[in-house]
Amino acid sequence: MTAAKDRVRLWLRLLKVVRGIEHQLRDNLRRDYNTTLPRFDVMSALSRHPEGLKMSQLSGVLRVSNGNVTGIADRLSDEGFVERIAVPGDRRATRLRLTREGEAEFARQALSHEKWVDLMLTDVTPEDARAMAARLQAFADAADRADMEMNKKEPENAQ
Repeated sequence: MTAAKDRVRLWLRLLKVVRGIEHQLRDNLRRDYNTTLPRFDVMSALSRHPEGLKMSQLSGVLRVSNGNVTGIADRLSDEGFVERIAVPGDRRATRLRLTREGEAEFARQALSHEKWVDLMLTDVTPEDARAMAARLQAFADAADRADMEMNKKEPENAQ
């Protein structure tokens, strides 16, 4: 077997595992919180940035388009979980951040999320989890380098 075929098989196995876990997480979030995984992801990203994020920053963190985030942000705002804050010096820009209610709701969901993931990966030792996380980060870094090469992009942190 060639190295390329081995890598394709690895990719397919990763997809199968991730899709299975995501499917269960989606079902659990819907059942227990009447919410979706994308809403959870938005709240999670905002929870890590208490000062808030511009829509473009949030899209970048989540690696999705602004359009994908806008509808979710609008609904979370309507429900009182997210607030929009004006950006000084830029009349058109706003930052999104979790409200106190949003922080409390996300904390409840995040606790359940952690328990669900822990249960699904219970056979993985903490040592294996750390080692796999490091290898997956190396894969992600390699994929980013390949993406830049294929698209001749400049690195995000390039000056």
